Amino acid sequence: MHPRSLLFVALATAGFTLGCGLAVAQTPVPTPTVAKPVAKPAAKPAALSDALPIPDAPAPKVSKAWVVMDAATGQVLAGENVDAQVEPASITKVMTSYVIAAEMASGKIKPTDPVMMSEHAWREGGAATDGSYSGFEVNKTAPLVEMEKGMVVQSGNDAAIALAEHVAGSSEAFAQLMNAYAKKIGMQHSHFVNPTGLSADGHITTAHDLALLGRALIRDYPATYAYNKIKEFTVGPITQPNRNLLLWRDASVDGIKTGHTSSAGYCLMASAMRGDQRLISVVMGDSSENQRAVDAQALLNWGFRFYETHKLYDADKPVQTLKLWKGATDAVKVGVIAPLLVSTPRGKYEQLKASMDLPKSLEAPISKGQRIGTVKVMFDGKLIAQAPLVALEAVEEGGFFKRLWHDLLMWWQG
Repeated sequence: MHPRSLLFVALATAGFTLGCGLAVAQTPVPTPTVAKPVAKPAAKPAALSDALPIPDAPAPKVSKAWVVMDAATGQVLAGENVDAQVEPASITKVMTSYVIAAEMASGKIKPTDPVMMSEHAWREGGAATDGSYSGFEVNKTAPLVEMEKGMVVQSGNDAAIALAEHVAGSSEAFAQLMNAYAKKIGMQHSHFVNPTGLSADGHITTAHDLALLGRALIRDYPATYAYNKIKEFTVGPITQPNRNLLLWRDASVDGIKTGHTSSAGYCLMASAMRGDQRLISVVMGDSSENQRAVDAQALLNWGFRFYETHKLYDADKPVQTLKLWKGATDAVKVGVIAPLLVSTPRGKYEQLKASMDLPKSLEAPISKGQRIGTVKVMFDGKLIAQAPLVALEAVEEGGFFKRLWHDLLMWWQG
């Protein structure tokens, strides 16, 4: 008899004499199963329009760069010069808002903190300058939350400087925080020099980075983001309107920020929510206040008309059950940490193709949250989304005899 056969018979005999310890080990391993995406639309008759190509996005005629992004997925639906570095002007204040919200969330500052309108902040960004200002009195304090609304709604440069001084001591120190948070957000082509957006050497960003920033503020700090839909704000005797004209033109628009300098041109980051879908458009270097609103509106309308968002997999729900060697159990469930969402052209959901990169063999012990593989989603031959697959449960090692038995089975099958 072949030596491998003799060893197999010997161990099988050992399993019989050793009793239930090896009987459990010899339980058949469950067949892997794959969960279907959770949000598949109900089948419907194909419409003639489903077969037609999506028209090109209505590109702004003058702007230096533009993009429209699905906020849930981060997918760029259309854009031009999306990674070209440009001046952000007062859209910079969205980054300032993000830093303030993050520092508040960490407990370092509070909404009720008295923020001083220093003489430096007043001289650099107050009414005597050419830029926008909030109107808070010099050498007097105001609650942080009020100062921030003066920065967000009125685009007050003085308020932005005062807030930066309160948070970090100076605008220069605050800019270091801005760059650190920008890196965490994934803004790879941006560098901030001040909290206002006033022109300065090295103060640059991109349309794509700004869309990522808007997405992060909406996702991470919705209460702070909500300031951006306030239509007007009053400081003392001065009432000023929000410069985002879309707040008056489109009820679905709830933010986010305008910007303008002579060198940056007219800029606008806009976001709208229609149903359960949110889009963000960014237009940089447009020709006028009205034109930036018109162009941003056209991009939002186009995105909502031709794209939809789908949730493929829920967080912490099994996507697949994998065979496991040498474990206390013979299988482990894997899934995604956060909901996996994708954007597709309307009516094209069925063309999505999902694949999973998984190990050929998996051995215990397995810790909960341990990365096991990757799920990838393709559309029209292009990768549009991917996410780590992690263990949804911990699995300890099996007993000595089970591990010995599985060693034999792995050797035999190999």
